[in-house]
Amino acid sequence: MRKHRIRTAAIAATTLAGALSLAACAGGASAAGGAAPAPSAVGSASASPAAPAAPSAHGGGTRTAQPSAGHDKVRTGTPVGDRDKSGHPGKVCRAKDITWSTRSEDQAGGYILISAKAHRGITCTLPAGLPTVAFGSDGTTAGPAEQVAGDAVTLKGDITVYAGVNPKTANTKHGKELDSIIVAVGNEDPDPVSLKVGTILVDRPVVTDWHIDAKDAVPFS
Repeated sequence: MRKHRIRTAAIAATTLAGALSLAACAGGASAAGGAAPAPSAVGSASASPAAPAAPSAHGGGTRTAQPSAGHDKVRTGTPVGDRDKSGHPGKVCRAKDITWSTRSEDQAGGYILISAKAHRGITCTLPAGLPTVAFGSDGTTAGPAEQVAGDAVTLKGDITVYAGVNPKTANTKHGKELDSIIVAVGNEDPDPVSLKVGTILVDRPVVTDWHIDAKDAVPFS
């Protein structure tokens, strides 16, 4: 009986030693091979998409620019003209940039049709609003024949625009008798032109906005 107990204890000890040996080997392998460490806070942040860095003061670095509100937009009512390669608006027309002509029309009691076309090789913009049309040396100018201003118009090539002038809207027999009118592109135009129109009687004159179609330039009073 005593020998049996000794043998059983020896077997148990041998088994325990083997288990401890296996556990030690497993621990060494884990330390040598290295199980993947738990992700740290830095590792988590680097896994997220990085926000683009702003360029330095010296121009280093690149990023995708976020458009600002109203970026590269043209404000309503501002004459823009054609844009050149640098993105700047084309120039505003002046009277000297334009080939002018006039003719008399019978519609609406009679009026003067003004035609305007840019000189060859010139591209410019007629601003929205009325042309400035003056009569005589006393500074009489034509008022608006329309309630709403038209759009800015770019002149180039064979593009022609029209404005209609009614020299007399007053229901009288009086007025100034003239044979020419003075036309400018706005009140700040430094080079107005004088256009022959034949003999006209002037009293409370009106003028339309610029129109692409001559039929739209009839100055109904």
